Amino acid sequence: MPGATTTAPTAAPATTSPAGPGRARRTLALAGAETRLFLRNRTAVVNSVLLPLLLVAAVPMLGPGDGAVPVGPRLLVSAVGIMLIFLTYYNLLTTFVARREELVLQRMRTGELTGAEVVLGIATPTLLVTAGQVALVGVGIAVLGEWTAPVDVVLPLVGLIGGAALMLLLAAASTAFTRTSESAQITALPLLVVSASLCGLFFPLTALPDPLATVARFLPLTPVVELTQLGLAGRTWTGEAVDLAGAWTGALLPLAVLAGWLVAGGLLARRWFRWAPRR
Repeated sequence: MPGATTTAPTAAPATTSPAGPGRARRTLALAGAETRLFLRNRTAVVNSVLLPLLLVAAVPMLGPGDGAVPVGPRLLVSAVGIMLIFLTYYNLLTTFVARREELVLQRMRTGELTGAEVVLGIATPTLLVTAGQVALVGVGIAVLGEWTAPVDVVLPLVGLIGGAALMLLLAAASTAFTRTSESAQITALPLLVVSASLCGLFFPLTALPDPLATVARFLPLTPVVELTQLGLAGRTWTGEAVDLAGAWTGALLPLAVLAGWLVAGGLLARRWFRWAPRR
């Protein structure tokens, strides 16, 4: 009609749901809760703090090598290897299995947390203890006056960080054939015994027959030990002294082996990690 005006309908303002906490905040919150649980378990704290340190302290008494590597670097190399295999891998395996059997993992998966956030949050306390233990051994070496300047600081850091990531992935993959946290004492033995004894921690690989030494260089922990020793002591796996350039040249194979294990560990963990117990 004349003079009539039409008014377009006004759209209702869109309602937006409040954004949830970011990934980092969720992971940190879970890590904080796991750390509090860890600190309340006195047995776990004692086993995580004292036993690895006792193993490191026993290394000089075992007398590995021919004395070419100074005591300070030798102890720090041993600390990295021992903490990763006896602390990081074993603790994470038992923790993942215990959380799975208590249905904690299953409940976490029904919320906002992604799988990666759950795994990393649960692993954080053990990873922090590992880093703290290695740092503690380094401080002790300095206090005893056995500290020597490293040939390169990057290689030991790559070895420690890459080794910790690898132990986390292998622990996650190992949950596939570990039914209870108690049975982890058995299922973890192959990696604990074989890797620890054939990685060059307790005796040089040159003491082994050549075919066995070659195989040992491709075990999970061996590249970590090689990288750490190259950076801290400037010594190859055969005991040859090298400078900075020689250390990086000698690190090419260990870096490739470590990278290969990280890829393999990621694939195995993705395929085998169990979120719920088998009934």
